[in-house]
Amino acid sequence: MRQFVTLMVLFLSGWSSLVAATDKSLEIGYMPIIPISQAFIILEDNTLESAGVSDPELFQFQNGPAIVQALLAGQLDVAYLGIGPAMVARAKGADIKVVASNIVEQISMVALGSLSPYFDNGDAKTAFARFKADKGRKAVISTFPRGSVPETVLQYWLQKQLGMSRDEIKQNIDIIYQGAAQVQQALMTEAVDGAAILEPVVSIIRDKKSDAKVVASGSGMFPHQPGAVMVVRESLINEHPELVKALVKAHIAATDQLRNDPEKAVKAVGKYVGGGRLPKKIVLNALKNSRNQFEANPNAIIDGTRTMHDFQANQGTLKVSVDLNALFDVRFYNDLVKE
Repeated sequence: MRQFVTLMVLFLSGWSSLVAATDKSLEIGYMPIIPISQAFIILEDNTLESAGVSDPELFQFQNGPAIVQALLAGQLDVAYLGIGPAMVARAKGADIKVVASNIVEQISMVALGSLSPYFDNGDAKTAFARFKADKGRKAVISTFPRGSVPETVLQYWLQKQLGMSRDEIKQNIDIIYQGAAQVQQALMTEAVDGAAILEPVVSIIRDKKSDAKVVASGSGMFPHQPGAVMVVRESLINEHPELVKALVKAHIAATDQLRNDPEKAVKAVGKYVGGGRLPKKIVLNALKNSRNQFEANPNAIIDGTRTMHDFQANQGTLKVSVDLNALFDVRFYNDLVKE
């Protein structure tokens, strides 16, 4: 699950005077998914090298909860993960701060041909019950582990948007919890009927399965939904604030590229997503599908994070209250946009 690579990062020609040499070895955790594409752009340029960071290491994970365990174990100076797992990590004592957002409204509900017709005809709220009545079994839906952003968004959609009670969900749907690669495989082999998932899995499945449809996405599932974020340890902020500032500036520049020139990002993103084996057209399609959702401003997701926090607390997936004022550190972003 973990992969070590040399980390050479982003857009900082002319920046070395901004950041004093740290001679520090950073540990950075990530998932190979489109919502953290800023990280992949950064990894293919020279930000950290220009900032004086030596021998950084990159750790790959298949889901956010696994990154949480690494953070709680004292590993990872920087991590790209969902806001849900970030809240869990902070609640459990990890000294992390959200310094930038990656993306908003990123989750889609993909239904395969066995399930999608029930959304084409009739009320979406009764789609799963009608499926069960016809098929004699519950619909099987895959998503990330409990407490993750995809799982939270799935539950929010079912309960708040479709108006299903928890009993109705239990009676009509079997939800299974998997990592990104496993969700994709389950969809490809039709071991499930659908999934609440993110890019590039959405684009891969729609390319390979002609009867697969997105039956809900973005604001239709969870309005103003916060997604992936960049977090850093407070110790890194305190000891090397100029390095954190360099990372956030690079993150903002990468976000602008993803929104305005996704074609330029394809090579960097394609190297890390899908094991580097995805066709260029799939990567580009996934980036274009997401371009309007890429968002670097951490201020923009605070209200949505509060909504998600309260919903997760009600669900029981967030067992300890999180001080959201302590979770976010927006100073770097705010200072940079004023420059």
